[in-house]
Amino acid sequence: MTSPKTPLLDTIKTPEDLRTLGDGDLKQVADELRAETIDAVSVTGGHLGAGLGVVELTVALHHVFDTPRDRIIWDVGHQAYPHKILTGRRDRIRTLRKGGGLSGFTKRAESAYDPFGTAHSSTSISSGLGMAVARDLEGGDNNVIAVIGDGAMSAGMAYEAMNNAGAMDKRLIVILNDNDMSIAPPVGAMSAYLARSISSHSYMTIRRRGKQLTAQLPKPVDRMITRGVEHMRGYFTGGTLFEELGFYYVGPIDGHNFDHLLPVLRNVRDVEEGPILVHVVTQKGKGYEPAEQSDDKYHGVSKFDVITGKQAKGAPNAPSYTRVFAQSLVQEAEDDDKIVAITAAMPSGTGLDIFGKAFPDRTFDVGIAEQHAVTFAAGLATEGYKPFAAIYSTFLQRGYDQVVHDVAIQSLPVRFAIDRAGLVGADGPTHAGAFDLAYLGCLPGFVLMAAADEAELKHMVATAAAIDDRPSAVRYPRGEGVGVEMPERGAVLEIGKGRIVREGGKVALLSLGGRLCEALKAAEDLAALGLPATVADARFAKPIDHALIRQLAHHHEVLVTIEEGSIGGFGSQVLHFLADDGTLDSGLKVRCMTLPDAFIDQDSPAAMYARAGLDAAGIVAKVMEALGRDAAAETTQLA
Repeated sequence: MTSPKTPLLDTIKTPEDLRTLGDGDLKQVADELRAETIDAVSVTGGHLGAGLGVVELTVALHHVFDTPRDRIIWDVGHQAYPHKILTGRRDRIRTLRKGGGLSGFTKRAESAYDPFGTAHSSTSISSGLGMAVARDLEGGDNNVIAVIGDGAMSAGMAYEAMNNAGAMDKRLIVILNDNDMSIAPPVGAMSAYLARSISSHSYMTIRRRGKQLTAQLPKPVDRMITRGVEHMRGYFTGGTLFEELGFYYVGPIDGHNFDHLLPVLRNVRDVEEGPILVHVVTQKGKGYEPAEQSDDKYHGVSKFDVITGKQAKGAPNAPSYTRVFAQSLVQEAEDDDKIVAITAAMPSGTGLDIFGKAFPDRTFDVGIAEQHAVTFAAGLATEGYKPFAAIYSTFLQRGYDQVVHDVAIQSLPVRFAIDRAGLVGADGPTHAGAFDLAYLGCLPGFVLMAAADEAELKHMVATAAAIDDRPSAVRYPRGEGVGVEMPERGAVLEIGKGRIVREGGKVALLSLGGRLCEALKAAEDLAALGLPATVADARFAKPIDHALIRQLAHHHEVLVTIEEGSIGGFGSQVLHFLADDGTLDSGLKVRCMTLPDAFIDQDSPAAMYARAGLDAAGIVAKVMEALGRDAAAETTQLA
């Protein structure tokens, strides 16, 4: 009977400990690391499949390279949980994505082993090149390694960075983690041998000397010989595209086989070449059967049972905003064959998988390419189609120039469905939809709507479909609705008109978007304090309802605007109008409640909004402050 092996992961506090182990120990480390990752994510939820796919690669990189002196940048960061476990954070790994816990992505403030903060895709090569240039300016000799997945290679930024790196000929290592697109030829012993051979010191030396010799020849001859050699090598190994961008291509190699990984990584670590791309083939969810069988469902998971793989789900009492948007859009498209839908690599996240099943020929997934998505939608609009571009608020930031130049200036009727507006919980500040009210509200001619509940969202989808002379957007939060009764069909709203939800007297609460429920709770609390409050739903951040705002301003002592967005959004529009209208001269007390001028770390959405002061208690406190009264003291006295 074989005695059980002594656990090795327990002996690894930092990668320095990992580097004391022999190559033969690494498979055991990887097995233990994979089990630890699965167990941790079963408790916390989070991104699972991507991390399981790079366990061996993570171990190999930290074993071969001198981290943190050598910089490893994990593009997006979905795959970084094994990296966190190996870099001194194992004791906190079960605090992932929780308030006060570890970030779900790499974060500079969290560890010296996280040289660059990530969460949006395709930034690793650009930041890595910046680090490589800084190293050379300082006269350093450390390595910079950017690990980027094949999905992130669909973004133009990755190619911009590679083109620049190739032209600068800086020493930079890019690991292409090919786990989804099947861009690799078969991976096996022959490809591993070729990769090891062409990355070896002897081969690279011969290649360098050959370049020196041909450099003495006339330039056309030199260029012809060099290109011929590289194309011949590309014929056998692949990678011609990367060679054309100025990278030396190595691969493909099996990313789960240490016998293939280690010699190649050591070779590229030690050569003094320009930019090198190592093509590594991995499997998402590797080593955990439920994730291997369904990598899409196990990309991001809630808490789950390790044995069965069954994910824990709450008992929803209302449909999610995302589903309401998708189903409403399907209804509109059934009656209008000009409606088309666009997503930037987020079909299920935006609900467009539902639309795609109903209208596959009218659904377009453009990949991680928000800039292209926006201008693609603009092109469709010029030909009389009605494009809905469904993009998370945080990702729409990446296509802002296109929103301005290609859509707004031309007044093209592109409709933006902005999911994940406001604070989003566990994904933290990198994914918060904090800025769209400000960055869209400043654009001339834009119609900007914010849904207070799921029924309002249904109406706003119908309204957006009917707007055919200018761009429009509807923003809505992540998660479930508030449980209101749903209309059978969305009604077209009057542009720029809000609604009174509750009548009061002394105080007016003008809410935009998903804080309406908290405003209504605050009104109840204010009434108990002898302060009857009117509650209004603005519906539109642009154009704002001048008549409604005048009514609220003239008949109340205090007017408070409430929004799930940054300074410079809806409240600023209201203040600007009141100042121009002369209403502020009457002594009206106006307060604007926005997200604070800070990035809020991950927590539950309720806790984040409480910290931001945008819950009922925060609204009451703001009103009392405007009136010069002590909310806490009066509430205690009332109790």
